[in-house]
Amino acid sequence: MIWHGVLILIVFLSLYPIFFALSTSFKTLNEAFNSSSLIPKEFTTAAYANVLQKIPFVKITANTFIIASIVTAFKLITGVLAAYSFVFFEYKGKNFMYFILVSTIFIPFTVTMIPNFITISKIGLRDNILGVALPQLADATGIFLLRQHMRGIPKSLVEVAKLEKASHTNILRTIVVPMVKPAILSIGIIFFINSWNEYVWPSLILKSTENYTLSLALQMFVSAEGGTDIPVAMAISVLTMLLPLGIYSVCQKYIINTFAQSGIKG
Repeated sequence: MIWHGVLILIVFLSLYPIFFALSTSFKTLNEAFNSSSLIPKEFTTAAYANVLQKIPFVKITANTFIIASIVTAFKLITGVLAAYSFVFFEYKGKNFMYFILVSTIFIPFTVTMIPNFITISKIGLRDNILGVALPQLADATGIFLLRQHMRGIPKSLVEVAKLEKASHTNILRTIVVPMVKPAILSIGIIFFINSWNEYVWPSLILKSTENYTLSLALQMFVSAEGGTDIPVAMAISVLTMLLPLGIYSVCQKYIINTFAQSGIKG
């Protein structure tokens, strides 16, 4: 009973900010400043109407979706190809290269932020959604997780395919990818959600409102001087988290299984 109580408390603390954002988004501005109740006394959808009036919400949502889709697609492509190479190819220095690659996971973003910013500026992609996506087309964590899952594939299957004169492209397409499809799906979902919620890098690259992502649009309604329109900010927060929450709720078993199995493969 004690452990159940602790877990229930942790779940409540985790869900409270979501319930608070949802409740506040339906409050008036006066009530949002003067009441912390989760049940609005005066229910109103004015905050959502203000979002649609004050910013090009559809365009901003499309920007966020395009960036997240490009980043996710390229990270998965590079991750699958690199993981396949590390598992099924034999070449000199493979283990050393893998060690160097995995070690990049521990390099802080602030170390690469300035070089990436200078590069994007020099090639003319400032204030362009492609400038946000370009430095994020590969990910060492995804390569690590996919490699762990591919190591669980019997190499005899690949050897038999080679004896049948199958190319590596066909082996990857017909044998390897179908066997690790749940891992690819779950890792792709994680990549998509992380890119969808990203704030720091887009804030450095994007300056025009029509090129903003949802995270930057939220910041437009948050003021350090106390002039924050809380209901509108909460309305954007709710709209921003709807898609990631929906994707995770549908595919959570794949995500959990991927991380649970990545430590026991091979």
